[in-house]
Amino acid sequence: MRIACLGGGPAGLYFSILMKKADPSHRITVIDRNPADNTFGWGIVFSDQTMDGFRDADPQVVRQIEEHFHHWDDIDIHFKDRRITSSGHGFCGIARIKLLQILQQRAQELGVEMRWEQEFSDPDVHARDHDLVVGSDGVFSATRARHEAHFNPRIDVGRCRYIWLGTRKRLDAFTFAFRQTEWGWFNLHAYRFNEEWSTFIVETPEQTWLNAGLDKLGKEQSLAFCERLFADQLDGHELVSNARHLRGSAIWQKFNRVLCERWFKDNIVLIGDAAHTAHFSIGSGTKLAMEDAIALVKVLGSSQGTVSERLARYQAEREVEALKLQSAARNRMTWFENIGTYARMEPEQFAFSLLTGSQRVGHANQKLRDAAYVEGYDRWFQRRAGLADDASQPPAPPMFTPLQLRSMTLHNRVVVSPMCTYSAVDGMPGDFHFQHYAARALGGAGLVLTEMTCVAPDARITPGCTGIWSDAQAQAWKRLVDFVHAATGARIGLQIGHAGRKGSTRLSWDGADQPLPQGNWPLIAPSALPLIEGVSQVPRAMTAADMQRVLEEFVAATRRADAAGFDMVEFHAAHGYLMSSFISPLTNLRDDDYGGSLGNRCRFPLEVFAAMRAAWPERRPMSVRISAHDWVPGGTTPDDAVHIARLFRQAGADIIHVSSGQVSKEEKPVYGRMFQTPFSDKIRNEAGVPTIAVGNIFESDHVNTIIAAGRADLCALARPHLSDPAWTLHAAAEQRYSGVAWPRPYVGGRTQLERNLERAAQMALNA
Repeated sequence: MRIACLGGGPAGLYFSILMKKADPSHRITVIDRNPADNTFGWGIVFSDQTMDGFRDADPQVVRQIEEHFHHWDDIDIHFKDRRITSSGHGFCGIARIKLLQILQQRAQELGVEMRWEQEFSDPDVHARDHDLVVGSDGVFSATRARHEAHFNPRIDVGRCRYIWLGTRKRLDAFTFAFRQTEWGWFNLHAYRFNEEWSTFIVETPEQTWLNAGLDKLGKEQSLAFCERLFADQLDGHELVSNARHLRGSAIWQKFNRVLCERWFKDNIVLIGDAAHTAHFSIGSGTKLAMEDAIALVKVLGSSQGTVSERLARYQAEREVEALKLQSAARNRMTWFENIGTYARMEPEQFAFSLLTGSQRVGHANQKLRDAAYVEGYDRWFQRRAGLADDASQPPAPPMFTPLQLRSMTLHNRVVVSPMCTYSAVDGMPGDFHFQHYAARALGGAGLVLTEMTCVAPDARITPGCTGIWSDAQAQAWKRLVDFVHAATGARIGLQIGHAGRKGSTRLSWDGADQPLPQGNWPLIAPSALPLIEGVSQVPRAMTAADMQRVLEEFVAATRRADAAGFDMVEFHAAHGYLMSSFISPLTNLRDDDYGGSLGNRCRFPLEVFAAMRAAWPERRPMSVRISAHDWVPGGTTPDDAVHIARLFRQAGADIIHVSSGQVSKEEKPVYGRMFQTPFSDKIRNEAGVPTIAVGNIFESDHVNTIIAAGRADLCALARPHLSDPAWTLHAAAEQRYSGVAWPRPYVGGRTQLERNLERAAQMALNA
């Protein structure tokens, strides 16, 4: 093949090396507008795992890198006059210019032609003369810009300013340092990359940057400012900039998060930062670029399909991994953008929150890296939660620490999430519901929440939904509550709701959100908008009389929940049901006092909640479930959710159950592990409101990490509890934690389980 690589950074050079190795007959030219020895930035970081992947692709390059890199295991976090160290991280740093020299030399040995200081602006010129054009020209890619409408890049500009510097101060660990100033917080990312130099990146939210007047300072003044700010880390050493192309305040950059919808067009393909970027706080930009090169060479080496078809396979294979890393990088970038929020934490939790901020590294992984650090942190956390610290016993994992909400004490942080079972007849909970909830209470969860239980027959989602509009239903619920209290250590809460425009539909397995073929009941909503245009029933816009009736139904349901003995009630204001429909601007088009501004849209849900709070015993807690993100332009945003949470907190809510979506069929959620946890994190740490996190939380490590890092106070699990009612007991056994009480009739099963787990662990060690 005749190949032109437009861009001579690590992506283009590494691709040319691997492609030449795969077939020396390929004619490959690397073209770059800069001199061969010109680079912006100082050091590059790779993990040990990343190096192993590079080793498989080209051992010679890895051997040369290893001759010049600086390896370290520790991360030091300097915060509020404390230094907290976590070890076992396994990173290596190398000078960016040295990496480029290694790659250039290797490419030259293999016969790659390299043209430096040659401009290119139109990839189509090269596409006509070559079989393949590789756009490896970075975040401001000219290749991408030429066909921007086709590649469709989504570019999000970060809210922080950063300056990328170097220093001869030789750091012994990857260093994070934080300084509070009269203008706001500044943070440092620094690491040593060879025997003489360390990278030194200073970052701050843009408003802090402006407050400090850095937008008016020249380059030398900015360097002097940073030297004063982080004098403790520099020990008298100077800071140096190699950004020769930047002048004045332009030396302070903003990070551009790039994600292209398409990575290729005909015989032109994007790799590395041209296609996608990852924030420097997780050090994965160069890793992503070089792994792109590995994947692209592998696909091009196949004989299946045309060049365009192979490029399509390349994107399909790499896109998922790129999205995972970008998601992790976005989480970490957002953490630093909101540094003032996390700075309210105590140093121990602040450090743990930082270490796990990407959501790729969790409690269990930290324990593998540095067991002593995690044990010390867990002991601190359990003392903070009110547990006595017995030095002769292992500390409790964070998920097994107690939580107090008013008079209700939960023995652990695991919640059985509300899950509709659609198994009631005329709203009556029956034997199925008794068995279903009793099994999960016996399974060790700290709190069991019922499915959405409806306040009236016409408030149901389906004919199979449970209700609490009659005393007979309350008595059926009381039978369950009494059993839970007598036979288990769990607490139990009733979720109370009204379907609104999502009502009168079939059972989910017969067609979710599809209207009933017969026997429909009239629907009400804040506005006359159907759930599915042309399919769903059109609801009636609520009148003042409707609103008064619904309020009274919620109050009556709350009083019946009290009579049934529930420990907590949860007000369902999420997922597009009636209360959620008032809150979201997508579903509330009213022009009276209950529509328009966010405060007006929350008015009716808050009136209902306040009336429920007045009817519910003061000593018992109440929660509110909200949709923190509609995932639709113009809908509720996470920033709105913080305000909504504050309003409900002021009205008497003790904890906010943070979900998202299901408001509009136009939604486009970004799924992934713990994908809704950042919304809980935002509400908890910005608004200072306790939260329940939910959404693709399915491992004990997820729960331990979320709780330990202060991203939520409780974790709700849905599907894991459908497949394993004793999920919490099993999680305790897997962690070798004996502080969770099993029901006495089941203790024999615990012994057997622990023995089996021990045997499996031993077999894994001997394998």
